[in-house]
Amino acid sequence: MPLPTPATDEAIALLQALVRIDTSNPPGHETAAAELLASHLRQDGYEPQLLEAAPGRTNLVVRHKGDGTGGGPLLLTGHLDVAPADATGWKHPPFSAEIAEGWLWGRGTLDMKNHLAACATVMRQIARDGLKLKRDVIFAAVADEEAGCALGSKFLVDQHPDLIRAEYALGELGAFTFHMAGRRLYPIQVGHKGLAWLTLRAKGMAGHGSIPLEDSAPMRLARAVMRLGNMPLPVHVTEPARRMLEGMGRALGAGSSLALKLACRPALTDFVLQNLIRDEKGRRLFGAVLRNTASVTQLKAGVAPNVYPLVAEATVDGRLLPGQATADLLREVRDVVDDDDVVCEAFRELPATESPTDTPLYRLLEEAVRAMDPGGAPYPQLVPGFTDAGELARLGIRTYGFSPLVFPEGEVSLPDLIHGVDERIPLDGFRRGVQTLWDVVLGFCG
Repeated sequence: MPLPTPATDEAIALLQALVRIDTSNPPGHETAAAELLASHLRQDGYEPQLLEAAPGRTNLVVRHKGDGTGGGPLLLTGHLDVAPADATGWKHPPFSAEIAEGWLWGRGTLDMKNHLAACATVMRQIARDGLKLKRDVIFAAVADEEAGCALGSKFLVDQHPDLIRAEYALGELGAFTFHMAGRRLYPIQVGHKGLAWLTLRAKGMAGHGSIPLEDSAPMRLARAVMRLGNMPLPVHVTEPARRMLEGMGRALGAGSSLALKLACRPALTDFVLQNLIRDEKGRRLFGAVLRNTASVTQLKAGVAPNVYPLVAEATVDGRLLPGQATADLLREVRDVVDDDDVVCEAFRELPATESPTDTPLYRLLEEAVRAMDPGGAPYPQLVPGFTDAGELARLGIRTYGFSPLVFPEGEVSLPDLIHGVDERIPLDGFRRGVQTLWDVVLGFCG
């Protein structure tokens, strides 16, 4: 059933309005965006619930009831907050939501207010058409994903589980065009790595900076950081990663298929990545889904230029493969650092998640991608970053990353747009994506 053109026009206008509300996290301040969505949904008879986890940190939940004969509810979900954006270097201001050159520009257009606008549009059209559904459809717009989900999906799972409990969910990071080796690939997220943020704390002697001190805390920390940057952690081939690489290989052809199969053999992984994978971004992605990772992102030491501090610290963004625990990552990091005077501790954890590919919904998602782009190839993806899916999994919800968008080839490197300068989406591709989401919801719940 085609989605009426006025509905996709409304989706674009709603997306513009959402982007113009600065929900950079920190500090978040998602309330205005949640209230905007609520006002639109009320126009079609819904009574959305606004749930505040902290002042200014609001979540929205709304439900369209089905008769239940088709199974458990389908949850459509996305986050209201966005990564911070420095306007320096942007072609169009990041919160202007300008339309130019066939694109809608601004922070959150891709990650992920486009999905919020599409979900709200689908919910409104269901009500307008008076559709009788066989499953409930729930829409949850959540806060705080960019900072770890505590005031968003975690808050809802802990405090309001019955409002969002579902059999399946459709969330972020999937069904957008990924151009590689002349093919149009469409990843569908079936899992993501877990999170373990670590502190490296080096201890040393205090003293005057005028006398060189090899074992000062900053020097110990610097050596530890260099080791982490230069020595990859061990390879772990998980089933989600294997399915991902095999799916990509089938789409890319025989040569790539063989290389990616060989990459799944730990003894050959490094050789394949260094010698057979020519695409630098692909090489980094494949490496990230075959290892736990530990990326140093912050450094802190000292209070004066002429004083050696007793302690120097680094923050490490650690990511865990499904089946791996924080203790596993800590052991691997300590083995690389190899210095008893550098302590490694975890201060924030989120679980990895994975969903099966042998479900009716996943098969429908693959069919929907092929209908949206007949030349495109869907495949299951393990995502190196985290999403709200990790918290939803605690309720037994199987989540797929599916926020469909069609990107033209050669215009832009899509991975660079997420959290990057000049984030934007193509209007025609967004229209096709909204139609595809509509087709999926009706096909699964109608």
